[in-house]
Amino acid sequence: MRKLFLIFFGWLMVANNCFSQTAPFANEILAFKKQDSVHLPPKGAILFVGSSSFNYWKDVQNYFPGYKIINRGFGGSSLTDVIRYANDIIFPYHPKQIVIYCGENDLAGSDDVTGEIVFQRFRTLFALIRTKIPGENIVFVSLKPSPSRKNLMSKMEVANKLIQQFISSQQNASFVDVYHKMLNPDGSPIGRIFKEDSLHMNPNGYAIWKKAIEPYLTK
Repeated sequence: MRKLFLIFFGWLMVANNCFSQTAPFANEILAFKKQDSVHLPPKGAILFVGSSSFNYWKDVQNYFPGYKIINRGFGGSSLTDVIRYANDIIFPYHPKQIVIYCGENDLAGSDDVTGEIVFQRFRTLFALIRTKIPGENIVFVSLKPSPSRKNLMSKMEVANKLIQQFISSQQNASFVDVYHKMLNPDGSPIGRIFKEDSLHMNPNGYAIWKKAIEPYLTK
């Protein structure tokens, strides 16, 4: 019986390991954990977490020299991915503030995902953070308009509006509107602030984000 138990336990460990390695973005999360094992960032920093718009902001610390920033943007992640890995890339750092940019890939990943669904996913993440870290200061950066995803702009506007309304009813939470700051007078996305892929921002785009986000950061 003991031998059978050990065989089953061994199989379970192998299966669990295989699953974790094949989960979306597992390698990126593992890389963060290895990095932390060598040098764990200090507690009380500001955590930027979310998708590729943060992931590609490699020099984000240079934009906010008066603050200690931890950047945990990863891949083309969705809100469900951030929720999945919250125990790995949010709570271990004991941040004094969490800045979130995510939701854009939720819409791009499936035609069935609506602005309302993005909002509900954000509420789930918000509740998870508040349960684990009561009273945590949370900042949400609005979904951005990009030329390559013009077809999703109406859904983005719905998600942004619902999230903004929700945050306005919460304590110690802020909504940063970068969406309207990235539009031409005719309502189209400003092309010159994006890279050649018309999706990710160049330094001109991040300059807009810096100006919009900095007033909300905790000193």
